[in-house]
Amino acid sequence: MFKKIAYGLLVLVIIVSLLVTSGLSYLLFTNYDNLGRLIKTYTLIKAQALEPISNDELILGAMEGMINALEDPYSVYLDEATYENLQERMRGTYGGVGLLITKDKDGKLVVVSPFRGTPAHREGIVSGDLITKINGQSTDEMDLEMAASLMQGEPGTDVVIITFRENRGEKEIKITREVITIPSVDGSIITEAPDIAYISLTMFNENTASELSRFLMELKGEGYKGLVLDLRNNPGGNLNAAVEVADFFIPEGPVVHIVSKYGSNSFKAAGPPINVPMVVLVNSGSASASEIVAGAIQDTGVGILVGEKTFGKGLVQTIFPIGEKAALKLTTAKYLTPNKQDINEKGIEPDVEVIVTPEELMNALIEAPNPKDDPQLQKAIELLRQKIQ
Repeated sequence: MFKKIAYGLLVLVIIVSLLVTSGLSYLLFTNYDNLGRLIKTYTLIKAQALEPISNDELILGAMEGMINALEDPYSVYLDEATYENLQERMRGTYGGVGLLITKDKDGKLVVVSPFRGTPAHREGIVSGDLITKINGQSTDEMDLEMAASLMQGEPGTDVVIITFRENRGEKEIKITREVITIPSVDGSIITEAPDIAYISLTMFNENTASELSRFLMELKGEGYKGLVLDLRNNPGGNLNAAVEVADFFIPEGPVVHIVSKYGSNSFKAAGPPINVPMVVLVNSGSASASEIVAGAIQDTGVGILVGEKTFGKGLVQTIFPIGEKAALKLTTAKYLTPNKQDINEKGIEPDVEVIVTPEELMNALIEAPNPKDDPQLQKAIELLRQKIQ
């Protein structure tokens, strides 16, 4: 027992030594009492706690405690499985149900957006639904990455979630996981309006810009005179992908301003942009990278935003690998639109508001582009008609 305690104390001494040798001696000396309490707590747990616990578990608990102290739902420790799942999602392919989730201001697990055509989307889960349980586990104290990891798994296996929606109450939903391959771009000429092109972005990943370029080249031969860019229920993704996408549409100048504790940096478009009238469709499921693109288009005046207020996630996370198989996802910056608007927890107001029910939106997106059953798309076509006639 005493050998184990001595080993653990040695680990703590090494950590303290690293603080000193890495130029953080000020932190050591100004927190002498707290560090002393840390060592005493460790010693008491190892010597007196009824249940045994390993040094690895204690150190991991200390790490998670530091992250929790940030009170930031987007900052989290990623173990091996969770880190691998996150990397798969950013590559655009993983086994799961097809949901992007976040925590609301009360700490509840809420759906930002279901990916179109995925099992979750087909089961009728919509933006704003609360997830109260996953496979019988309450989500009250569950972090985002753990929740995402529980919903992911081998294709063909089931996961049971309980959702809550105002005016409907709780609903238990069993979903069979599938391989979620998300082509991030789709596009076509609108049959009912053959001089207007429709481009839908479902997320922003490593391939989005190249996919968008290909679709725009294909549609160019159709001679369209106006463009609808659909960002509804697009939960975001890669920051660089958002900047590359905005570069297709806005003139030379800033796309987004990134502000961190060390200063600010601006990502800029090179131009020239596509020179056709443009409408962007947004809603409460348009988040993060989607808001970067929508905000840039609105601020530069190259397009009109139609729909509902966006989600309001104006924070940037950076992934820091820790060792070979784990990582820390940490909020490191916030972003501002080209006109330096901070939209975090505020969202972006559309230029033209068109409200639809969750059921109307789900039906519209399943068959998009379908102006007949999509009031927001109808309004977009009407506005474009005024500009191209």
